[in-house]
Amino acid sequence: SNLINHMITHTEEKPYQCSQCNKAFSRKGVLILHQKTHSGEKPYQCTQCDKTFSLNGNLIIHQRIHSGEKPYQCSQCDKAFSKNSALSRHQVTHTGEKPYQCSQCYKAFSHNSDRIIHQRIHSGEKP
Repeated sequence: SNLINHMITHTEEKPYQCSQCNKAFSRKGVLILHQKTHSGEKPYQCTQCDKTFSLNGNLIIHQRIHSGEKPYQCSQCDKAFSKNSALSRHQVTHTGEKPYQCSQCYKAFSHNSDRIIHQRIHSGEKP
């Protein structure tokens, strides 16, 4: 059973679906954690600022704001980050990769969020 669960992580298969928002997951345990975000329950509280979280992992990440801990180090330069997602976002500055393209003028961007902001110039929408 553990091997089967592990093998699913190597496929695109996501057999566990949230009944509230239809988001799908490859592992049942991750679905269970996700479902806590819908309950509104936030049992994990920061001792520094009293902010509360539905998941303990989010509290741990938040606490790095207070501690200054930055465990995710870029292998290309000396920059470090408190979140793995921030490191991933940073790393494209070294590769020059720009996989996100504007559908109107074809300008390319390293980050999808930058493309979305850019596309507002074509629609006239305020940033």
